[in-house]
Amino acid sequence: MKKVAVSACLLGKKCRYDATDNRNDAVIKKLEGDEVIPFCPEDFAFGSPRPTMDLTETPRGIKALSNRDGTDLGCEVEAYAEHFFNEHPDIALFVGKDRSPSCGVCSAKLYNRDKVLVSDKEAGLMAKEALRRGIESVDAEVFVTHPCKEKK
Repeated sequence: MKKVAVSACLLGKKCRYDATDNRNDAVIKKLEGDEVIPFCPEDFAFGSPRPTMDLTETPRGIKALSNRDGTDLGCEVEAYAEHFFNEHPDIALFVGKDRSPSCGVCSAKLYNRDKVLVSDKEAGLMAKEALRRGIESVDAEVFVTHPCKEKK
């Protein structure tokens, strides 16, 4: 049995910014037989509902800035990610919510300070930590269409 970290919203937890979910029955079905470990760094750090955030290029690097007041929210997400993976060192696969600034593996959007889209192929903050640790990682949309369970 493989241990799989999965964005909790995909499993039906109402932890999105607007306190809804992104339940994905195809993801849930594909994970049958695996040990599923749900996560949501944003809900853990800020609760739900909460203001949205965007990955933004700044002079100090890429930051996760609140769309309400421009506050950098990245430290809380990164701290959660580090703690999560330290608590679960044997995760074999990370399935992230596509386009999420926290969980998107290769689909998160990056903006400049003027809110102009720079890229839509970035890794979110938690996904970056999974990738840094060498964990197989995939966006949910790719996961359900890929013939096998893993994608690098």
